[in-house]
Amino acid sequence: MVKLRDGMWLPAEGVRTEYAEEIFNITPLDGEQGLSLLCPVGQIRSRGNTLNMPTVTLDVKAEFDGVISLEAAHWRGAQNHGPHFDLYPDGKPSAEGKISKNDKNATTLASGSLAVTLESEPHRFGLKFHSTEGAKTLTTLGSRSVGFAYSPGPSTPMQTGDMRDFKHYMFFQTGLSVGESVHGLGERFTAWNKVGQSVSLWNADGGTSSDQAYKNVSFWMSNRGYGIFIDNPGRVDLAVGSERTSRVQHSVEGQRLKWYVIYGPTPKEILKKYSILTGKPGKVPGWSHGLWLTTSFTTNYDESTVTSFLEGMKNRNSPVDVFHFDCFWMKAFTWTDFVFDSERFPDPKGQIARLKEQGLCKKVCVWINPYIAEHGAAFKYAAEKGYLLKRKNGDIWQWDLWQAGMGLVDVTNPEARAWYTECLNGLFDQGVDALKTDFGERIPTLDVQWHDKTVDPHKMHNYYAFQYNQLVYEALQKRHGNDEAVLFARAACAGAQRFPLVWGGDCESTPEALAESIRGGLSMGLSGFSYWSCDIGGFEGSPPPWVYKRWVAMGLLCSHSRLHGSSSYRVPWTVDNDDKTEEGCSRTLAKWTALKTRLMPYFYAQGMESREGGIPLSLRTLALEFPEDPTAWFVDRQFMVGSQILAAPVFEECGEVEFYLPKGRWTSYFTGEVKTGPGWFSEKHAFGTLPLYVREGTILVLGNRKESGAVYEYSKDVEVALYEVKAGDKTTAVDYDGNVLGELVVGDDGKIKDTSFLKGDISISEMGRDLNGDPPVAIESI
Repeated sequence: MVKLRDGMWLPAEGVRTEYAEEIFNITPLDGEQGLSLLCPVGQIRSRGNTLNMPTVTLDVKAEFDGVISLEAAHWRGAQNHGPHFDLYPDGKPSAEGKISKNDKNATTLASGSLAVTLESEPHRFGLKFHSTEGAKTLTTLGSRSVGFAYSPGPSTPMQTGDMRDFKHYMFFQTGLSVGESVHGLGERFTAWNKVGQSVSLWNADGGTSSDQAYKNVSFWMSNRGYGIFIDNPGRVDLAVGSERTSRVQHSVEGQRLKWYVIYGPTPKEILKKYSILTGKPGKVPGWSHGLWLTTSFTTNYDESTVTSFLEGMKNRNSPVDVFHFDCFWMKAFTWTDFVFDSERFPDPKGQIARLKEQGLCKKVCVWINPYIAEHGAAFKYAAEKGYLLKRKNGDIWQWDLWQAGMGLVDVTNPEARAWYTECLNGLFDQGVDALKTDFGERIPTLDVQWHDKTVDPHKMHNYYAFQYNQLVYEALQKRHGNDEAVLFARAACAGAQRFPLVWGGDCESTPEALAESIRGGLSMGLSGFSYWSCDIGGFEGSPPPWVYKRWVAMGLLCSHSRLHGSSSYRVPWTVDNDDKTEEGCSRTLAKWTALKTRLMPYFYAQGMESREGGIPLSLRTLALEFPEDPTAWFVDRQFMVGSQILAAPVFEECGEVEFYLPKGRWTSYFTGEVKTGPGWFSEKHAFGTLPLYVREGTILVLGNRKESGAVYEYSKDVEVALYEVKAGDKTTAVDYDGNVLGELVVGDDGKIKDTSFLKGDISISEMGRDLNGDPPVAIESI
């Protein structure tokens, strides 16, 4: 990470930094609705000052309503190699840029609801971003906030005639106001508010207990009603109130840097506009929301093991909707060659068919990655055909990290993509329905040559995750249908939300790792991703029974819920020696699986709204629903389940938990007790409950208690529960395919106006859901 300053007064050692010092000239952009600013790195007080004077060109452009882009460049003759983010995938909205001047001769560019006003004083540099309706400043580019830097710093301009021994960086610094917080930047497991942190957007396989991230997204959101998207898939370094405590510094290596300022003012509006730029999340099928079970990673398993696990889950009232075969469905040293281990799985097609026919699972997923092991069946063919990444001397790029002598699929080669798709079709022919696209973070940048020679290997490092997941997702769509494709991806970058879903990677089996995972999910939610999951129970190690059960409660409230471990199984009876009591792992899992099954009509309707708005179903911060509540921007141990239900996971073995409720009246899902926020509350919970509160004004559609698993008709035999509703409150009802059937609306008499589009035996509970038939619960207020 490049550092520009050594404290307030000194430049960083070995670095020369040049700042735009004034706006010397303003001209309209040719054919664009914007302005081009010529900004010298020194003040121009005479003609002589224009000589030997570097400049920064800053283009400011109206993109669409509420969005303005800026591009800073030093030497504009430098090539701008790809890959580039695939922006406006659904089409670009029209732009209506308006340029005006005020009585102080200050120039303003407005793009709908967002405006930027340029510094009008001579020999000064500055831009102020504000709404067109109000005077409140969102953020600024203040004095010495845009420029470039050399490392090492040249001692004379003559040295820059040969740039081979120098690195060149572009940077900009947005103002950080008093009380401002910064969120997003992908799936980050550090403190949820990034102020005070230095962040490098560079995909890495670092687990959840470090400052590295599998999913680096060059977008962040402020609690002041705006967001910033950095349009560069390469490494972006941010000093968020760290190098300069009153600024967010962004820097990239190269001669240009482009970014977008996105105005909400609400977080939901910011994310919707961001989704217009980078794409909306894809639709996921209803079955994917059910319970997933895996073989775990390095555990020993074959067909009989898999069958016994699924029968055990079914017998313990935790039916599995999706079963996942992890890496060792293939033989050791062969990953990924797309061939089942014939000794352990002699008839994979028949086995998969039997599992489905016996009702042990509805869908099957297998593990893959973009690495092709030298000792696998696929390597020789792929190498001979030129489908693998090469070194500059023509050798196949190989190393021994992960799989011995492995190569990497060259996703820039159309023929390699077609070959890989055919390999996947072979799996689909055997009954595979979904794919876990693991890895894809350790993409080399040195001494490599991609098939597409126009791409910059540095930018390919992060962007590989987009291209690889796109390849697999589109193969699934082509075989199973556009709305039936499901990934379980680990690596991602901006735009990869279009290929759902992602999970949080390798976490430890501890309460601290559970909290890390929640922070990562919340950050991912404010990075434009709607669907997120984690390894229930933790991946590394063997979870103590109490950690497993607390994680089950949290995991079954995520959009997607998967039991997965590394060297130990995650079927509940192996965790606690098959404790058959109500507080044992098996009964606890059964309770939470049943709860999610009942919530599926709500979950799926909320998921449809989420993807349309580019907002998270999982994990959703309280701040998305309560942006005016300052506390909501700092709560990072709880989340919203959709827009209407608040969940607070428990991290203590004794069951004690402290949680926050925003303004309003909240009803306990389990007991019907009502609490009034805003305020902090403390409770003590057994393993079958946690603080799960329904917001006032909620119309909650619940599935029939007799349903088993996530696959059923979400509009039939439902309970419609009303929680302190008033006239005009409403919700959307959907069927299993996600089709909107109609709106349930509260009339002036406090009753639902029309339920004719619902099917079967419909019950309406006017004082919250009917608690009759629920097992007794004991929740103690502390």
